[in-house]
Amino acid sequence: MGTRGVPANYGGFETAVEEIGSRLASRGSDITVYARNPGQSVDEYRGMRVVNIPALRHRMTETLSHTALSAVHAVITDRPDVCLLFNAGNAPMITPLQAAGIPTAVHLDGLESRRGKWRGAGSRYYRWAERTSVRRADAVIADSRAIAAHVREAYGREAVFIPYGAEVIDPGSDRLGELGVLRRDYHLIVARFEPENHVLDAVHAYRISDETRPLLVVGSAPYSKWYVDRVHEAAQDDERIRFLGGIYDRDLLNQLYANARTYIHGHSVGGTNPSLLRAMGAGAPVLAFDCEFNREVTADQAFFWADADQLATLLDDIAGGEDHVFDANIDADLQEFAAVGRKWIADHYRWDAVADDYEALIRDLDAGAQRRKGRRQVSA
Repeated sequence: MGTRGVPANYGGFETAVEEIGSRLASRGSDITVYARNPGQSVDEYRGMRVVNIPALRHRMTETLSHTALSAVHAVITDRPDVCLLFNAGNAPMITPLQAAGIPTAVHLDGLESRRGKWRGAGSRYYRWAERTSVRRADAVIADSRAIAAHVREAYGREAVFIPYGAEVIDPGSDRLGELGVLRRDYHLIVARFEPENHVLDAVHAYRISDETRPLLVVGSAPYSKWYVDRVHEAAQDDERIRFLGGIYDRDLLNQLYANARTYIHGHSVGGTNPSLLRAMGAGAPVLAFDCEFNREVTADQAFFWADADQLATLLDDIAGGEDHVFDANIDADLQEFAAVGRKWIADHYRWDAVADDYEALIRDLDAGAQRRKGRRQVSA
């Protein structure tokens, strides 16, 4: 509950729900996913039951209105054994679910109050929601050790660390021609256009660099037109910079990750980022914004940048040319980062292992609920 649901056509939460939920369903669990997919009538997907619920389409109300209606449906109709509630912004739903006897775990998606789209009242709400989620939920899930440390230091509570997963893939390159690019001959950004993802800085860095390979920018922002406009202005109609919008063709996107010269990752507040995991699993060398989350996920096996100038310098060094002596060590480092990244994903971010951890958490929450129910019956 709390995401856009399945099929996963939007972001990391949705991919996690699909990958985890389908695995639990294949193991015999009855999984219900609350979705908000206007115009779709899917009621079953990869073994999961899908319940489409409407929402008020506004940046400040969409998620919470959808989750509120989902909670009503769960309490009245389904009475599930356990609820996995994604996004701390849904904190007001914890108490009603628990009052109905439904143990509820909340997944914290990074430090929401620091996101640029939540200013003023929005930021204050997310600080309250994070605090409320940690204090009231039956369990708190952190997808990175850095987020778990934040919960421990800020609230004195231990979170359950369960990362996202990714696949190690070799998808080929036969579809690159659809976009007019060649293998290892372009740089790639895949991100929602929001300030904390530093798309603006990355585009500006590329424009002022001497790199001649194209920059492909994949992503959009339904509620941040002002930021989208600034990103396009920063590109200044540079023909090297190509904005592709959202790409929901998984095979094509996998090929873009796998064949990029580098994957430029600017996310800074979101814990473990699924796009970064996918890029590493596909063997893309990473140029990452320097923050604790990205250093954790990459195990420091990436080039890091803190601003547009630093990223531009990296791109210049990778490009070589008259003004920049090509450094063979950089090329070797990129190849090593690609190989190490794939192995790191295989060793630490497997979806099957992630599903194991979620299954164990669900069983613990259900067992705890049964014990409490038994004590109430004895007491009565």
